[in-house]
Amino acid sequence: MEKGLLLPRPPAPVPGVLEEAGRLGRLAAPMVAVSLSQFFLQVISMMMVGHLGELPLSGAAIATSFTSVSGFSLLMGMASGLDTLCGQAFGAEQYRKLGTHTHTAIITLLMVCLPVSLLWASVEKILCVIGQDPSIAHEAGRYANWMIPSLLAFAFSQPLMRFLQAQSLILPMEVAAAVSLCVHVPLCWALVFGTRLGNVGAAMAIGVASWINVFVLGLYVYFSPACEMTRAKLTREALDNTREFLRLALPSALMICLEWWSFELLILMSGLLPHPQLETSVLSICLSTISTLYAIPYGIGAAVSTRVSNELGAGNPRGARTSVYVALLVAAVEGTTLTLGLFCLRRSWGYAYSNVDEVVRYSTKMAPLVSLSILTDALQGVISGVARGCGWQHIGAAVNLGSFYLFGIPIALFLGFHLGFGGRGLWIGILCGSTMQTSVLFLLTGFTNWQRQANEARKRVFGEF
Repeated sequence: MEKGLLLPRPPAPVPGVLEEAGRLGRLAAPMVAVSLSQFFLQVISMMMVGHLGELPLSGAAIATSFTSVSGFSLLMGMASGLDTLCGQAFGAEQYRKLGTHTHTAIITLLMVCLPVSLLWASVEKILCVIGQDPSIAHEAGRYANWMIPSLLAFAFSQPLMRFLQAQSLILPMEVAAAVSLCVHVPLCWALVFGTRLGNVGAAMAIGVASWINVFVLGLYVYFSPACEMTRAKLTREALDNTREFLRLALPSALMICLEWWSFELLILMSGLLPHPQLETSVLSICLSTISTLYAIPYGIGAAVSTRVSNELGAGNPRGARTSVYVALLVAAVEGTTLTLGLFCLRRSWGYAYSNVDEVVRYSTKMAPLVSLSILTDALQGVISGVARGCGWQHIGAAVNLGSFYLFGIPIALFLGFHLGFGGRGLWIGILCGSTMQTSVLFLLTGFTNWQRQANEARKRVFGEF
């Protein structure tokens, strides 16, 4: 019977460009809203902590960077393996496997949380060992300790979001994100200013908001008729599928973390330049800008990942190819629009972050480079979504390793330190790495045999690997 299921299906109708663009838009727009809502949890907390003084802000900023690099990026990357598994299983109408894969992911991520939590509990000692100011290390350690509940919530929310995304059920994700954000704002204010908790209150508020997000998602998955066919009871099969999940989850994590870490490394390197306060401030502004705007290509990438995985799982390579081409067209238009917009606003852009004339002038000089980064990010976000939909995470990880760490970062070090270009040199190096990454993935996508990808997807779903 399973062999019969692997036979090619009759050609499915291929949607037109406008029809496919509509489908992508209906998926991408809510995903952008969800991504921004989750991003604003950290932003709002940092804004409130900033009013407590330099020491609490410094500690919270270091802890946020540390926890993002060592934990949240890792869990998000591993959960991305479900983009392939759940998306293709749903397209192949193997609905029960969505629930089983989701259980496997939650169990695996919770196991990963244990060593990460122990690491976060030792943040103060780690920072002191590497020479950080003891007072800042103490504040950062306290903040990181209270971020552990958020980490555990992340282990549930990320798989649940992938489970719903694979079925194009985006509305509950929007509702959950909106509810958690609405609760977070007053709660964060109350804990930070209404008590003596200080910056720890901000971390606690993030934890509460994260668990509210999990609670809302869990209620929908458990009670909604839309998930009736895809819900599955927790069985031994969830543990038996761990190897299959890790085969995609580990390269997925490596793919995301390698890129994420390269930008964090950029900020660390800026502190070693002459005039480190100016360089770090301006590069932080640049990174904050592209991180916020990246929510748009991330949403498009999540949408195309869903569409491609569904079509490949359904044995419809022509539909997957159409989704990819339409998504790239949409990303090119979006990226070009934002690139031109920032370039036109380059003289006033810095005032959104600082009133210091020196910082604003330097930001104006950096604006053309940041504008180009927005365009490469737009294309890269979509192609990375294609990679997740197809199951190319191992290829993406290799491309990111070569593009950033063997190409981009060496150029950044050479330009920034050896030639004395400073922060602009560092950003040019990372931009070169991002351009290389986007170009290689774009070529791989262009030469893809979509019929072969559909066959491999069907084999993966029906256990032929």
